[in-house]
Amino acid sequence: MVQRRYGKWLYTLGHVRRTLWVMTRLNYSKAAPGVYDAMDVLDQYLASASLERRLLCLVQLRASQLNGCAYCIDMHSKDLRALDDTEQRLSSLDAWRECPYYTDRERAALAWTEAVTFVANGHVPDAVHDEVRAYFNETELADLTLAVASINAWNRLSIAARLTPGTYTPAVATAQ
Repeated sequence: MVQRRYGKWLYTLGHVRRTLWVMTRLNYSKAAPGVYDAMDVLDQYLASASLERRLLCLVQLRASQLNGCAYCIDMHSKDLRALDDTEQRLSSLDAWRECPYYTDRERAALAWTEAVTFVANGHVPDAVHDEVRAYFNETELADLTLAVASINAWNRLSIAARLTPGTYTPAVATAQ
């Protein structure tokens, strides 16, 4: 059994209880500020790109789930709540194929997100490309692909640094 309590992880194995403090181990802002500057350029582009804000956040949340990035899961679920997305959709995202709460466009974007995130497992199948092209023009697909690549990079930076989830507060949301 694993529990998170106030900045530490408690592991219970049988009757033995062990505590591991989770601490941020890499501060990019201090060590190499250019890392965040470079990533922020991508985020600024995506904020004004062809994708709807809610779709962008949905893709970011799904990729973060796939990568196991607790910090980014916390961030993008809060962003979606700020955009008035429903708890039903948020809690069902990991089973999106079985749930009726997502549009066909969102389903195509989620399939693309999974294929690009797991590109090492058979590359991006033609069937997924054909599906996404039915709902996204070439510009939108390029922006979607950059969004997936960007969140995968953010996930890796956050996981490597062990950023603490729960510290993010979304700005006032404006849906597109």
